[in-house]
Amino acid sequence: MSASVAARRYHWWRKNHGILYILPWLVGFLILQLFPFVASLAISFTKWDFGSAPSYIGLDNYRQLAADPVVLQSVVNTIYYTVLSVPGGLVLAFLLAVLLNQEVRGIAIYRTAFYLPSVTAGVATSVIWIWLLQPDGLVNKGLGLFGVHGPSWLASTTWSLPALVIVSLWSVGGPMILFLAGLQGIPQSLFDAVSIDGGGNLSKFFHVTIPLMTPYVFLTSVLGIIGSFQVFTSALVMTQGGPAGSTTFIVLLMYWEGWQWWRMGYASALAWALLVVILIFTALQFRLARSWVYYEYDRSETGGG
Repeated sequence: MSASVAARRYHWWRKNHGILYILPWLVGFLILQLFPFVASLAISFTKWDFGSAPSYIGLDNYRQLAADPVVLQSVVNTIYYTVLSVPGGLVLAFLLAVLLNQEVRGIAIYRTAFYLPSVTAGVATSVIWIWLLQPDGLVNKGLGLFGVHGPSWLASTTWSLPALVIVSLWSVGGPMILFLAGLQGIPQSLFDAVSIDGGGNLSKFFHVTIPLMTPYVFLTSVLGIIGSFQVFTSALVMTQGGPAGSTTFIVLLMYWEGWQWWRMGYASALAWALLVVILIFTALQFRLARSWVYYEYDRSETGGG
């Protein structure tokens, strides 16, 4: 073998050997993620119940979505859940982050305690909350100490969805950590400047903390809305979509359509409709963020839009 051929092979190896390292992940991504993703789009234009070959029906599945009252109810339930859980979770996570940003003894223990519920398995959390929300559970017993007669949370069409919202607030540890990181990244010199100008704690909070935390609020709100549109585990385990469909969410309905009623084409159409809705809401959030999210750098100087 000539020296030039060996040199070319060596340079090729130096340039492309990284592909070999990522090849197992790449093959898994193509087979287990990208292919099903594209296939679901094709399936959404068919009628397929596993009992026969898929038959092309065009946009019929999407037309049926627009007229299906069950889909409409699931959309209303999901929006209701989003409106309650996302702002509530943001406020609670932010307040916890402010409290856990204090320099007190044992603060690491408190931070760990508040973060742990967010990494607990969803099914296990749901089962625990089923016990807590029973008519004679700890939640109603706690309300009874204040003279309040607790409702039948999971058996009531009025209280079942708020109960799932309460369960979602149990897992605010993730956003709390983001907020805590943001709070610890605010320069102390800015607070000192407010003090020199005669400002108190409220001035520091509203004129320094809040503006510098808006990027973190924006990020958690985007992720929170996406997650709330995909709520599934708590509704499946705790209420099975009931009572009377009051906790039937879009993803739960999608699961029933595909894996209980074997209407894979209709379930795929529902999944793609949900994707479009999430994209619209996310794009809208990015659009509105220009008017309220504050960044420390000037985007015009960094080539940003």
